[in-house]
Amino acid sequence: MMVAIEELPDDSVLLKRVIAEERAQRNAVIERIRQEVLADRNAVIERIKHEAAEQMETLRQRLEAEHKAVVDAILRRYYGPRREKFDPRQLLLFGLTVDALPLDRSSVEDESGERLVTRRVKNRHEHGRGQLPEHLERIEIEHDLDEKEKACPACGQPRQRIGAEVSEQLEYFPASFKVLKHIRHKYGCPCCEGEGYNPNLVTAAQPAQPIPKGLPGPSLLAHVITGKLGDHLPLYRLERIFGRHKVSVARSTMCAWMRAAGEMVVPLVDLMTGRVKASRVVHTDDTPVPIQSPGARQCRKGRIWCYLGDEANPYTVYDYTPNRSRDGPARWLKDYEGYLQADAYGGYDGIYSGGRVTEVACWAHARRKFYDAQDSDARRSAEMLALVGKLYAVERELKSLDGDASKSMAEKESARLALRRTKSVPVLAAIKAWLDVEGEIVLPRSPMAQAITYTQNQWSALCVYATRGFLAIDNNASERALKRVAIGRKNWLFAGNDEAAASHARLWSLIASAERHGVDPQRYLTSVLAKLPLLGKLPATPSAELEQFLPDVWAKDDAAEAIPPR
Repeated sequence: MMVAIEELPDDSVLLKRVIAEERAQRNAVIERIRQEVLADRNAVIERIKHEAAEQMETLRQRLEAEHKAVVDAILRRYYGPRREKFDPRQLLLFGLTVDALPLDRSSVEDESGERLVTRRVKNRHEHGRGQLPEHLERIEIEHDLDEKEKACPACGQPRQRIGAEVSEQLEYFPASFKVLKHIRHKYGCPCCEGEGYNPNLVTAAQPAQPIPKGLPGPSLLAHVITGKLGDHLPLYRLERIFGRHKVSVARSTMCAWMRAAGEMVVPLVDLMTGRVKASRVVHTDDTPVPIQSPGARQCRKGRIWCYLGDEANPYTVYDYTPNRSRDGPARWLKDYEGYLQADAYGGYDGIYSGGRVTEVACWAHARRKFYDAQDSDARRSAEMLALVGKLYAVERELKSLDGDASKSMAEKESARLALRRTKSVPVLAAIKAWLDVEGEIVLPRSPMAQAITYTQNQWSALCVYATRGFLAIDNNASERALKRVAIGRKNWLFAGNDEAAASHARLWSLIASAERHGVDPQRYLTSVLAKLPLLGKLPATPSAELEQFLPDVWAKDDAAEAIPPR
């Protein structure tokens, strides 16, 4: 409270005391107000923090749940169940139908990652389940009534058999080992021996074997190769599988078998390599493969390259290099002239610079850049993906030409080129205009800018496919060819050394080329490994004699042998 002027004392000492008391009271009031304001502000801040923390926790839980659901779905889709569960579709092997079981169809499909497929015929006018393959051996098991059941319940006389109901059940008989005992008969001349001369002994020759004086027959050797490189089974698993048959074969022994087989097929893979280099267009890509390094804590990275020939040279050849230097593809493609479809790896630049090889870029790679940028720039990403989608719509329309048996290859290529010029070229022009405009206004270091820059740098090569009817819009074929390596290294983890990886590449070449022609790789390898040693000294074997082992030639000969003579 302030004191009135007339109440102030005349004495200066008293006056100072009054003023000091007033000042103290004022400061006390100000301090109390400041403390109240601070307390209110702190309370508001704490309340805001608490509310924000609750909102953040709720948001975190929701995002975690959504993220987990997405991750689980991806894992189920691409890698299958993470713990062992019974697959209800296996009930079909025992003659049971899924429709008769109390199962949640959507739950089963969610677990398996695909639609539930039963063995029902698609034609509604046909009855019963679809027939099992005719080539499978049939073992008849008869089920008859006992004598009491045969008696007629009305008159007691025996009932006569009037027919039978037949149903088929699929069963599995485990593979078996067999021992081939080679008996080489020996002959000698008793007359010469009786007269004291040389009896001229002679022993029947044994046909050449895949591994001279080795244990494995061609079929066993093909089984080991297909098991590891085709079905991605590490050798220790094959060792364990063989052990269940009471057959002991060390994994080191099987490793030596595979190395010997890889050396044996060198001339055949070289022949396939020459055929691929004769292609008008070659697809190529690469992927890392871990190589064990003695004394090192981690494996070093080698490289597996794949080279796919065209329709006239339908072979897939793999090559191994210790690293990803440009020397690998430059050496393999040294004498090649034509079109090379690959990604934007700079190691190919020297191959293109000579003018003998034309670069064909991949629209799938370009599209992926814009797809990855959609989180930061959804509008531009959607616009570009829509434009690229139009290019692929034309390619889907072109697929109808592949099944037209009435047209020659040249006619199909001419039709493809005409349709691309009519429909694809205008879309390419629209994409180029879009890139020029948007490239000037996007943030320089944004993902969208990187996608636009990548596409602009590759633009000439991206347009080459529209100039030839035999070229493809993307390089997905070679990426699919490398999936076998990517899946395999998740199982057997690494190759022992460079020589082993190179051997694997040669054997992959035979397996992939066989599968490309719809040939069972194990049957094909069994035949090759049994007959190839009969040609004698392989490096000197004429290519004309090796041609019979090319997968497409072998498939035709095998089909001809399967047709019984009339």
